[in-house]
Amino acid sequence: MRGKKNAFDPQIFLAKANGGRSIASYSRNESIFSQGDAADSIFYIQDGKVKLTVVSRQGKEAVVAILGPTDFFGEGCLAGQLVRMATAVAMSACSVMRLAKREMIRVLREEPRFSEVFVTHLLSRNIKIEEDLVDQLFNSSEKRLARVLLLLANFGKPGQPKLVIPRVNQETLAEIIGTTRSRVSFFMNRFRKLGFIDYDDGALEVHSSLLTVVLND
Repeated sequence: MRGKKNAFDPQIFLAKANGGRSIASYSRNESIFSQGDAADSIFYIQDGKVKLTVVSRQGKEAVVAILGPTDFFGEGCLAGQLVRMATAVAMSACSVMRLAKREMIRVLREEPRFSEVFVTHLLSRNIKIEEDLVDQLFNSSEKRLARVLLLLANFGKPGQPKLVIPRVNQETLAEIIGTTRSRVSFFMNRFRKLGFIDYDDGALEVHSSLLTVVLND
């Protein structure tokens, strides 16, 4: 019987490189993998933010997710995905663990505590996708922008929100919420005048008062 000293700890497992696991650092705007690459591993964000984008056959690009610390991505390979359906790019300096598919399958089978962490991630991702769909269908672009800024600052997630986050360019924000860059610029200026946000060339400051935009009917 496994003793307490040897008990499996998912957080320790996800913090250390070992057989089937490697850790790499990425600088801002550096590609982690590209759409069409072989899907043979899963990634786990230790620090920083990553965006997933998809390009259509017509060349139109869309941002489909923005991920942060403790998020997994690239898990489609576990469901038989042979090639990447999206491109993953670092939005800031990032530390990312790569888990080979074989290693991921092994630990899911052998370690119930890790399986619990991963299933929780999948369920949370599914809920987020549903929320994004509702957001796109029923909310104005102003509300969608406010929600994205709050999510980037970790409002509504476990732990303390991050008041100051790396600046996200307005073109990326426009792609996420499905509007034009000029509309994003208009709303960002409006939010700043109302004291909901503040920004300079390097960082964006998000205040909890921005919640009023999302909650206001």
